[in-house]
Amino acid sequence: MKKIQTILFSQVAAAAAASTAYAQEVVTLDQKVNEVFATVTGPFVNLIFAPFPGTTFPWIVLWLVVAASIFTLYFGFVQFRFFGHAIKLVKGDYSDPNDAGEVSHFQALATALSGTVGLGNIAGVAVAVGIGGPGATFWMILAGLLGMASKFTECTLGVKYRNEYPDGTVSGGPMYYMSKGFDELGLPGGKILAIVFSIFCILGALGGGNMFQANQAHAQISGIVGDYPGWITGVIFAVIVFAVIVGGIKSIANVTEKIVPFMGVLYVGAALIILIVNYDKIGWAFGQIFEGAFTGLGIAGGFVGALIQGFKRAAFSNEAGVGSAAIAHSAVRTNEPITEGFVSLLEPLIDTVVICTMTALVITISGQLIMDPATGQFVLNEAGNAIATVGDNSGVALTSAAFGASISWFPYVLAVAVVLFAFSTMISWSYYGLKAWTYLFGEGKMQELSFKTIFCIFIIIGAAASLGPVIDFSDAAIFAMAVVNIFALYFLMKLVKKELKSYSARLASGEIKKFKH
Repeated sequence: MKKIQTILFSQVAAAAAASTAYAQEVVTLDQKVNEVFATVTGPFVNLIFAPFPGTTFPWIVLWLVVAASIFTLYFGFVQFRFFGHAIKLVKGDYSDPNDAGEVSHFQALATALSGTVGLGNIAGVAVAVGIGGPGATFWMILAGLLGMASKFTECTLGVKYRNEYPDGTVSGGPMYYMSKGFDELGLPGGKILAIVFSIFCILGALGGGNMFQANQAHAQISGIVGDYPGWITGVIFAVIVFAVIVGGIKSIANVTEKIVPFMGVLYVGAALIILIVNYDKIGWAFGQIFEGAFTGLGIAGGFVGALIQGFKRAAFSNEAGVGSAAIAHSAVRTNEPITEGFVSLLEPLIDTVVICTMTALVITISGQLIMDPATGQFVLNEAGNAIATVGDNSGVALTSAAFGASISWFPYVLAVAVVLFAFSTMISWSYYGLKAWTYLFGEGKMQELSFKTIFCIFIIIGAAASLGPVIDFSDAAIFAMAVVNIFALYFLMKLVKKELKSYSARLASGEIKKFKH
């Protein structure tokens, strides 16, 4: 295994040196990689994101939404019953400083949130609203509320089956509860599932959690300061990211507990200011959301189009069921696994219900979506597959234009948010990839350092090149994690229910006590 690591490390280092030293060759190499990679990985990507016959609804989205619905019912709407208790846990009311683990409940939540709150909240929501209309927001919120139960399930298991080491460090996540949980139940195949999950996790971390973030951050920065070589952005990001992640989860958590609240307040605050400036349109915007959710208001795909886009965006944004967050939450200081399940259910609420909804509201009231004043319905673009927009914008450009429509300099605030979102996503996914890497190759300083170095090299490659098919493949890998993870959760959820019953009884009897800090 160590020999494989050494060979992989040397090959990646050589590729990175070539990419930064020979700018002209990079373009050619980029094109060649695109062609070869698209040919090899195309079938896998197409399989993961394939729609149901006769629809545009990806089966992977239904896989996530159905699981979230099942967990919601199975655990008796746990996301609503224990919402208040989750807030108390985050505040530290029940935190014993002597419990095993490396980070607090709040730090674990911030680290996991930094991996999900990102460009999907800005660009992805714009795509959903641009195609599905404001009504997509309703279904996005519903899917986010359901997804809270998925997070609860996977993060409880992440803590329950984590490895705790003599030096105080821990390793946890789906790969551990798959192997240990299946063994405990006497089920075969747990270790195979764990290996497959780990491979997909590493690929997703290097691509969607790394190269895509660096690429989009460079695009946003160069859009403001002017065009310049992407590798410069990549090197700067790589140095800063390495400085954070080299210290492990404690270092990552110390950064995320500061940057996540800051970027959340920055972005949501900016959106709130715009909503206050346009307070007279807020009622109309919510009317568009509710009416559009069930009628489609004449948009492409109608009611079904709004539903598909809303569910898709929620699933892609909060990653409930993917299993990634369980890796971060496993590092929490607690001897009660269920408590981190309660804390984690706040994640989709913040990511999807709050931040994504704010983006959708700003876009809706901004006037960027063109309406026919005679009918009150949205006008479709020439292709007939999306709503026509002012300036023909879509994605992050549509969100930026929506912010700028009210206050001209707000796109600069958005640019700062995009860079912070990209940075925070990278440091969180570095930890996810690292834990999958050490599961496969073993724990140790050299194993950790080798992956962290490889991860930072990929930041430079991602910022310098536009490897479209590579990013597509890594996105598919992230959702392939969900296929493996949810399959395992169906077998293991009865263990979570046992934990829930035990904790609920002890909480009601007063056995679970608060701590003074």
